[in-house]
Amino acid sequence: MTAQVMNRRSLLGLGASLGISVNFFGSQAFAASEGDLAKKKLVVVICRGGMDGLSVSPPVGDANYTALRGSIAMQRDQVRMLDETFGLHPALKTVHALAQQGQARIAPAIASPDRARSHFEAQDVLETGASGVYGAETGWLNRTLEALAPVRKVEGLSVGTTAPLILRGKVQAASWSPGKGVDETARLPTLLQDLYRNDPMLGPAFARGLETETMAQQAMTALSATPAMNVAAASTPNMVQPASMSPTMANDRQNRAGSEAARKLGSTLGGFMTQAGGPQIAAISLDGFDTHAGQLGQIATRLTYMDAVLDGLHSGLGAEWKNTVVIAVTEFGRTARVNGTGGTDHGTASTGLILGGALKKGGIVGDWPGLAQNALFENRDTAPTLDMRGLFKGVLADHIGVDRAVLESKVFPDSAAAKPVTGLV
Repeated sequence: MTAQVMNRRSLLGLGASLGISVNFFGSQAFAASEGDLAKKKLVVVICRGGMDGLSVSPPVGDANYTALRGSIAMQRDQVRMLDETFGLHPALKTVHALAQQGQARIAPAIASPDRARSHFEAQDVLETGASGVYGAETGWLNRTLEALAPVRKVEGLSVGTTAPLILRGKVQAASWSPGKGVDETARLPTLLQDLYRNDPMLGPAFARGLETETMAQQAMTALSATPAMNVAAASTPNMVQPASMSPTMANDRQNRAGSEAARKLGSTLGGFMTQAGGPQIAAISLDGFDTHAGQLGQIATRLTYMDAVLDGLHSGLGAEWKNTVVIAVTEFGRTARVNGTGGTDHGTASTGLILGGALKKGGIVGDWPGLAQNALFENRDTAPTLDMRGLFKGVLADHIGVDRAVLESKVFPDSAAAKPVTGLV
């Protein structure tokens, strides 16, 4: 691409060459920024479904960990150790390599200010940055762009088939999706839930219906993603598998293909962000973290794909990695105890990942409450010790240059109790 500025035509051309579709909320694409802060980049990865923090960073050094986790507990020699207490899931090899270079850290007990265990309500709080559910109509990243507008022009980009709420608002942002068009308005379920939330009967019933529909869709997606040979074998037990393609080989091939696609996704995003006048701020959604049953295999697959996205982003940004911070968070964590189906249920605190070449070396971010019986939140969940708005505020202030007073009043209203995490960059 020869253009110095990533304008509408150049981005559409790049999108076509990569087999992706690009959609702009406005007629103007990326305008060049000025000043040293124009080099700084922020990527927010939303892990949808309630990512299990105790699988992301198993606290194998906590005396209560193994008993609580039961059949899904991991041993010290199975994880990628960070310190005497915490390791990383073995699938997170890129994250671990970055951590060894001082470019990745964990926040092992992070949560939003709301204690809802509904995906829809918790994701609303995560993306709006409000103190409670339906407390804002716009996303906190969009309000960040709005707050910066009087000082300098900063462009935002969303990744995925649905433009996430986190980047919706008054400021025009761009979006692209691998292979499909972007739905800019897909918030109908939550809009209906807004309408019914004060109804004592329809509100809870509608929320439960949405949860059930989501679980069914996930089950169908998982089934459709299963290699056809495995489905046939399940329905026809006596069927002989061709010697050239065993179920294990088919699964391995599918996983490799998925990882390569995830790596390409991250690399492409990194390439967009390195273009002159390209986006400084981006948001990407990764689905499939709702692991109520059979968690070991599911979480390994999802974390493998997330690690591949991060690996691709790292390589795609190239030299600009040194100017980048990446935050990966989820709407809530999962129960500390394993359930009867080898999974976990909706919980509270989870693990956040903070990565980037702009990150300072250090240990865990926030405090670790431990997993003792009297330390669990409501006798079931990892207790939250860090309000994720504090993490967001610290990075936006110190890395992106957002005025602290503006952060408190406009970007994260009613967040005075969530003190900014400082010293990360």
